[in-house]
Amino acid sequence: MAGDRPAEPAADPAAGQAAGATADPATEPGEPTDPGEPEEPPGTPQWVRTAVVAAAVLAVLLLGAATGLLIGLPRSGGDVPPANSVDVGFAQDMALHHQQAVQMANTAREKTTNSEIKQLAFDIESTQLEQVGRMAGWLMLWGQPEQNPGTHLAWMTGAASVHQHGAPAPSTGAVADSDHMPGMASEDELGRLRSLSGQEFDVYFLQLMLRHHEGGTPMAQYAAQHASVPAVRTLADNIVRAQSNEAATIRQLLAERGATPLPPQ
Repeated sequence: MAGDRPAEPAADPAAGQAAGATADPATEPGEPTDPGEPEEPPGTPQWVRTAVVAAAVLAVLLLGAATGLLIGLPRSGGDVPPANSVDVGFAQDMALHHQQAVQMANTAREKTTNSEIKQLAFDIESTQLEQVGRMAGWLMLWGQPEQNPGTHLAWMTGAASVHQHGAPAPSTGAVADSDHMPGMASEDELGRLRSLSGQEFDVYFLQLMLRHHEGGTPMAQYAAQHASVPAVRTLADNIVRAQSNEAATIRQLLAERGATPLPPQ
């Protein structure tokens, strides 16, 4: 009849079962699923990764500087070390020494595929960046430049009498090249490090870092004994302990690779 409504199609049981097969009975509605470890979105631009790393480095430096300002506050004007003191010279020269170690460690983190060396490089980079920031904070507080305007390590030459009596530190009148500080790698050595890869890179990085640590440790030992500011002595002692432990680790890693340390400079 013209008034009859057309019959609706019958439901297909098989289709219903197929649709139901896609549902997970173990998951309640609205329950979040475990996404697993977060992954970097595909196609993240290199400049984004670089910016993140740079921000992390800046954060560590600022943390160290804030720490240096807080724990290095002088109680009175007489507690501020003079420009020719062990405290100021150590902060200037050790910060410069540390900066090269951070540079090499950053290169290792980018190039090595060995997990132990990558972890060692991360520890060196993060620790020494914080210490650089701390020393920069002290120098700012003391009204001293971050860079040594005189001869590197002059504060270690008769530094006890210099600090006690206020005599001028020995100086040649010229700014010494940073390569002259013990353990520092030359530009040629740094260039070679960047050019290597694989096992050759790992061995050369370990060799350079071991020599670097062994060159910087006497500087820290001297400051731990002769600096007048307690916070400086404490930091110097911590550097001695940390670098001695890391040097032992590096020697073991070299031995595992059948390599020997570089000859002393």
